[in-house]
This record gives sequence, structure tokens and C-alpha cells, in this order.
Amino acid sequence: MNFYDERETRDPDQRERELMARLPAQIAHARANAPAFARLLADVDPAAVSSRAALAALPVTRKSELLELQKAARPFGGFAAVGWGAGCRRVFASPGPLYEPEGARADYYRLARALFAAGFRAGDLVHNTFSYHFTPAGSMMETAAHALGCTVFPAGTGQTEQQLAAIADLQPNAYVGTPSFLRILLEKADEFGVRPPFTKAFVSGEAFPPSMRDAFAARGIQAFQAYATADIGLIAYETEAREGLVVDEDVVVEIVRPGTGDPVAPGEVGEVVVTTFNPDYPLIRFGTGDLSALLPGASPCGRTNLRIKGWMGRADQTTKVKGMFVHPGQIAQVVKRHPEITRARLVVDNPDLNDRMTLMCEVAGGGSETLAAAITTSLRELTKLRGEVAFLPGGALANDGKVIDDMRTYA
Repeated sequence: MNFYDERETRDPDQRERELMARLPAQIAHARANAPAFARLLADVDPAAVSSRAALAALPVTRKSELLELQKAARPFGGFAAVGWGAGCRRVFASPGPLYEPEGARADYYRLARALFAAGFRAGDLVHNTFSYHFTPAGSMMETAAHALGCTVFPAGTGQTEQQLAAIADLQPNAYVGTPSFLRILLEKADEFGVRPPFTKAFVSGEAFPPSMRDAFAARGIQAFQAYATADIGLIAYETEAREGLVVDEDVVVEIVRPGTGDPVAPGEVGEVVVTTFNPDYPLIRFGTGDLSALLPGASPCGRTNLRIKGWMGRADQTTKVKGMFVHPGQIAQVVKRHPEITRARLVVDNPDLNDRMTLMCEVAGGGSETLAAAITTSLRELTKLRGEVAFLPGGALANDGKVIDDMRTYA
């Protein structure tokens, strides 16, 4: 079978109906069992949240906010629906620290689907070089490999020569880890005159450019990547088509304008916001802080779910101008005040080392002095800073998700 399960090839309309039908119960569960969502969704009727439009009306909880929320209510900020004991098998700490629960379900992070798409099968010996210390990456990959019937060598990070010795003895055919560490292992193996037996690899945690993918392929290693986070688990994964990343079957992915919860048009770059159906950690409209965009059409591999382009940068473009923080959400508020603006970007530079803000606005018809004055006033009211306004024709701004572009230099 070329697919992990039959859900991957469902009719897209059927998938959408089934996902939306699952939303009300998850919203109700989050409200009833996670104190943070009891507060955030207090005025929400779960039964009414059965469409993407209704979901888009709910607040976004951004990963950048979680640290302070967790500090105020340890360990999980009130977002988890489990406590210590059978419902929480492990707890991990990502940099921050941010704490994440791991439940007892098999393949808790749902990464088996992505490993399967990368060619992993029962009977493989997987050399897992993700960390088993503090952070969940090692466990995320191990539980997925076990779900497929693979055996795992928990190599963890570092100790390159010892890892090569284990590889020589055990002859694993599959690698899991960052692409850069695979490159290090291969280069060190060359120094010792040995050839690692890897024929397949699953990589994540870093950029994976085509040049590196091709270099691995030249050594007989077919490597695939995925987009996953400690909070959500699998979000999207690469297939043999090599055209974007296919969204997982058990999440709802939205692409929103940075600093807002407003979905952008298909193809436009924005922040990845994810709703999960995990009962233990029921994150609703979780803003990852990552930029991506939806790709049109279905994957040539036969999977019919939505696709995203992959990681395209960070959405949190907050910057400080003349000692004052300026947030993407403030720029979005300016745009909402003036419907003539179709797209805007705040450019910050510093001629003569003096900070300057210019709001570049795409406006049909070229704008006017009256409109420029009104926008300037809104910018000052919302940011408490003076700024200039420049009008551009439609399509002049790059489709890269940037709302604030800090171009200051300090040479």
C-alpha cells in the first residue's frame, strides 16, 4: 500500500465535512477540561463552531504568548486537559522553558504518517539522533517508528565517533534527525573510510534545501522532511511528489495575516495557525509563529489534503522604534480603519541613524493627500509614533508575509 491509511485519499469535500463535524466536540472538551480555554471560550457556543468561518472568529493563542501564560499558571498555563499520572506519561521542556505533556496514546504526536511517506516500514532499524533530553523530539520520532513496527536505536545527539561505531555494528538502514547532523555523520564516516548503511532518512528541525537533499540522494539515501512542533505534533509532511508539504489528517490548518486571526487569500503568505484534536492538549487556533502559504490543487502523489509551501520564516515581526515596540497587529488595525488599503507593510529604516517609519500601502487608484493624512493619523494613534505614508499600485509588495520590514543598519 502506498498510503498510510485510506483517509489520505478521501474526497476533499468529505474530509472537510468530517473535520468540521469534529470541531464542536473538541471546543466543548477544551472549555470543560482546560482552564485557559474555559476563560478564552466562555462566550462561545461549541455547537456553533462547525465551519472555518466560525473557527476564524475564535481568538488565536500564539506560541510567543505561552511562556508568560505558563509562568502565571504552571505547568501548562491552563491549556492542558490532563494532570500528573496516567494521562500524562512524560513532560518535556522546550527552550523558554515551555512545558509540553505527552499522553499515553500510541504515536501521540501522529508522526507515523510522515515516516511512512518517507518510506519507513516494519522491520527497519532506525538510528534516531534527535534529543532524548529535556525536549520531546527523540520521543516524537521513537513513538512514531514504534507505531510502524520499526526498531529504534536511541542515539541522541553528539558523540559522532561513538555513533559511527554503533552504526557499523548494528547496520541501521534508516536515519532520523536533523539534516546537518546526517551530513556530519557522513563526512566523518568518509574520514574513517566507512559507508553508513542508510538508505532512507527522515529529517526535521532545520531548513532542508534541495541541494542537501540531492547530495544525500547521490549517496543512495532518500531523505524526506516534515513540519512538526512539540505542542502540536505533526502539521504537514513531504511525499515522493516533492511539491510542498501535505497537511496531516488530524489538524485544521489556517494561514492568517500576521498579528491577527484573519485568514488570508489562498496562496498569500501568512502565519500558520493550527487547531488540534488532541484530547490531552486541546490547542484551539494555536499560532505557531511560522510563515507559510497554501498551495493550489492536490499533490501528484495522490494524497488529497491541503498542501503548504513549507517553512517561509517567522511571523513575529515585532520591532522597537525610538524605544517603542511596534507590533504587526497594530499595522493590521491601521489597515482595517482604511478599506482603501488592500495590502500594507511598515518599512523601518534609519537615515543618519534616526529611526524612520514609512507605511507602504497598496491602494487602487493611487491614493490622495486626504487619505495619506488620515492614514498618518491612524498610524500615530495606534503606535504612538510619527510615520510617513507612501502609496503603491496593487501587487507591488512582495508576497512574503512581511508586515514589518526592519531595514535599519548601524555601520
